[in-house]
Order: sequence, then C-alpha cells, then structure tokens
Amino acid sequence: MTETLHRFIEHYGLLAVFLGCLVEGETVAMLGGFFAHQHVFATWQTLLAVFAGAFLGDSAFFVLGRSFAQAGFVQSVSRKPGFDPAYQLVTDHPNIYVLSNRYIYGMRILGGIVAGLSGIAAARFLVLNAISAAVWATVFCSLGYLFGLGAEQIVGRALLHHERLLVAFAIGVIVMTIAVAVGRTLLHREKARESRTAGANQIDVP
Repeated sequence: MTETLHRFIEHYGLLAVFLGCLVEGETVAMLGGFFAHQHVFATWQTLLAVFAGAFLGDSAFFVLGRSFAQAGFVQSVSRKPGFDPAYQLVTDHPNIYVLSNRYIYGMRILGGIVAGLSGIAAARFLVLNAISAAVWATVFCSLGYLFGLGAEQIVGRALLHHERLLVAFAIGVIVMTIAVAVGRTLLHREKARESRTAGANQIDVP
C-alpha cells in the first residue's frame, strides 16, 4: 500500500501540488518543498508548479470579479465581513494589497475577486500578482524543504525516506493547526471590532 502511494505521488504529485495551490495552497506548497527535499520531485519543477497554481488561481478570481460582477458567487463574496476593508485597501493602496493579500489567512478567493471589482488595471494586477506568487512559492517551498532537512537530522536519512508519507502528514497537520488558530484569532478580532462599531453607532443615535 505504501509503495503504491509512493508511485502515485511520483506520477501525479506535481499535478496535485498545482491544483492545491490554485486556491488555498500553503500546506500543499510546503508538502511540495518537502518532497523536493526527498528527491521525489525536482526542485525547479516544484517551484514552477506552486508558482503556476498561485498565479493562475488569483488571476482567475480577478477575472471572475472583473468580468462576472453580477454572478451569484461574486455577489455572495461581496457580502462577506472582510469585503469592505479589503476593497478600501485595494482602492487606497493597490500595490500593497496585491502583493500581500495571499499571505492573509482566508483572503485568497476574496482577495482576487475584490481586486477584480476594483479599478486596478489588469496589466498592473498581473505583474504584481506574478511577483507575489514568485515570492510566495519560494517562501513556502523553502519551509517545506527545511522541514525535510530538520526531520532528516532528527530521525536519519534512511528512516525519513522510508517514512516520508508520515512526515508529510505531520507537516500538513502542523500547518493546518497553525492556520486554523490564526484564522480563529483574526475572526474573533474582526467580530470584536464590529461589536464595538455597532455599539458606538447605537450610542450616537439620538
């Protein structure tokens, strides 16, 4: 069974990395870096797959927001709590917004659609998105590679190679746990801010 999984990863792993990075791909990008360390994938191929997924995913959401503003999905996104602050940021600081939105938990889909709904030029968005995707791919693939290097130092090269699926699973659990914790913290802060705003508005009403 393990050998079958290894062969599956070797044959279809890069495609899975690409597809995983189309939306929320931090964990997938790190797993790609880990398997590059294990020589399952070539490092340059992993970076290319992660970059392509990140770039094309955000570009697709941008096109969705720009060309299909009246679609039900886009309208539902525009009603999300984080939409107004994101729209204000892309309006006031478009460069900072496009370069940084993919690093904010839960902002990948919202971020691209908000940019599409804004007045930012498509060429400008694509250039900034390419820069952001390249940096993002390098950072998270490197983190996965370092996870593999650290695990090798702890458990040994032979054991790591034999149990790399377990190590990869551990990486995924760790990253997802951190992401969920950060997401909950940000959500609680946003709800607290909305509560304070609502309270202030009620006080101001004569």
